[in-house]
Amino acid sequence: MKKILSLLLVLMLVSTMILGCTPAEEPAEEPAEEPVEEPVEEPAEEPEAAPLKVGLILSGPINDSGWNSVAYEGLMKAEEQLGIEANYLESVAQSENEEAFRSYANQGFDIIIGHGYQFNDAALAVGPDFPDIKFVVTSSNISQAPNVAGLEVSNTEAGFVGGIIAGAFTSSKEVGYIGGVDMPPITDADKGFKKAVEMIDPEISVSSTLIGSWDDIVKAKAVAGEMISNGADVVLGNANQAGLGVIEAAQEAGVYAVGFSNDQSDSAPETVIASSKYDMSVAIIFVIEQVLNDAFEAKSYILATREGATGVIWNEALKSELDPEKVALVEEMEQKLISKEIDTAQF
Repeated sequence: MKKILSLLLVLMLVSTMILGCTPAEEPAEEPAEEPVEEPVEEPAEEPEAAPLKVGLILSGPINDSGWNSVAYEGLMKAEEQLGIEANYLESVAQSENEEAFRSYANQGFDIIIGHGYQFNDAALAVGPDFPDIKFVVTSSNISQAPNVAGLEVSNTEAGFVGGIIAGAFTSSKEVGYIGGVDMPPITDADKGFKKAVEMIDPEISVSSTLIGSWDDIVKAKAVAGEMISNGADVVLGNANQAGLGVIEAAQEAGVYAVGFSNDQSDSAPETVIASSKYDMSVAIIFVIEQVLNDAFEAKSYILATREGATGVIWNEALKSELDPEKVALVEEMEQKLISKEIDTAQF
């Protein structure tokens, strides 16, 4: 019995020693805390810039197939190509020019274009009151710091192109130029017309008359008719809407007419052999781009054939019936304008 008790005591002691030697379990490590990321602020979106607002003031209707329609088409092209906000006023009397400029300026327009030399005085008067607005007058060489500029398609060169066509295609050696109002754009074109005819053939006679109007179609037709009766077999009208009267007179007499400003062959497809391009749309887009590119200067800008603002617009329906040697002569002279072998600025 004593041996059994002793054995039990020994077993108990051994068990106790074994338990005492077993290493205690270490507490489980708590996972490290993830660093808290600060929220990233998205950059604020810049508001879209408002489109440039361009106002065009016209002395006549936009459907005159000439001076005013060309400028209107230029404004529409600029709206499509450059994303501007375009607006226009048509048939504005000269006595209302300043009022029209001020109206657009007070509405916050960025560029205001007066289409024609007759807008000079109004732009110069209104410009100082709105120094942050750009005032542009077409067919003009004015400038007034910091915000008034002239914008020209070379009238001399446009007249010269018309003279090339007239001089090349006359058979009678008599041609006619009918201008509108007595002002530099019209007289400069007349000068270019005469110079071109002289270069083609010094023996060709040029009749030249100003009718003193932009819209008197009846008077322009009568003057052109008289020139035709006196032997002219090619006539050109540079008189805005009144120029349509010149084309009518040529059509009725069965002689050639030369269109001016834009393609006027639709007015008389069988007698308008070509038109002298005066593309103010090229110039209008150019000056708007100057403002968009922060490159506008208060100076006189002049564009011509090299820039695509002037040149020959053939009546393609009639061109194939024309004397190819005369067509070639016209195109050769046009290339000389582009290369500046002929420089109308020197006339």
